[in-house]
Amino acid sequence: MFRQGLKSILETEEAFRVIGEASTGREAIRFALETKPDVILMDIQMPELDGVAATKAILSEYPEAKVIILTMYRQDTYVFEAIKVGALGYLLKDADANDLIAAIHRVSDGETLLNAELAASILDEFNKTKELPENSEHKLSELTGRESDILRLLAQGASNHEIATVLDVSEKTVRNRLSEIFSKLRLNNRTQAALYALREGIATLKDQQ
Repeated sequence: MFRQGLKSILETEEAFRVIGEASTGREAIRFALETKPDVILMDIQMPELDGVAATKAILSEYPEAKVIILTMYRQDTYVFEAIKVGALGYLLKDADANDLIAAIHRVSDGETLLNAELAASILDEFNKTKELPENSEHKLSELTGRESDILRLLAQGASNHEIATVLDVSEKTVRNRLSEIFSKLRLNNRTQAALYALREGIATLKDQQ
């Protein structure tokens, strides 16, 4: 019933097309790899395989997918695990339909759903587990001035299009520079890069949109 409700909401938006749905984690992996969706709404609790494991499996084969975690609880510990493996953020299952639609547009445009509250909580967890790279001063010195600007804007929640507009470059240039940033800092995705920038003071939580 929940999936049917989501589908009904999404089909009211002309920009969206629902191309599949799954009732288990293993089905989610199979459908995602077969249909290559732009955005995936991933439930945390599912039969056979949970949303964290399914997200990790999908992104290992199809890293272009943008995953939004759906959860009942704001402080769900699985949310942190899902973001570690590459999810772009989360939505509560009782979120307003307009919030859901806006969130999908945001991640589709290359943004994360990393608000200040979530960023603070996840950053604290990353610091505890030392998941983010150390020796940051040396690594940051490897970034060019333009790459530092891109990292700062990314941490503030800007999409690739917004970064390109602010810096007066093409979106392709932004994508290429982000790949260089991830490589230099030994990071896996935008969310980790945003958290890294917050930890190192390149951006602050109050800058989060």
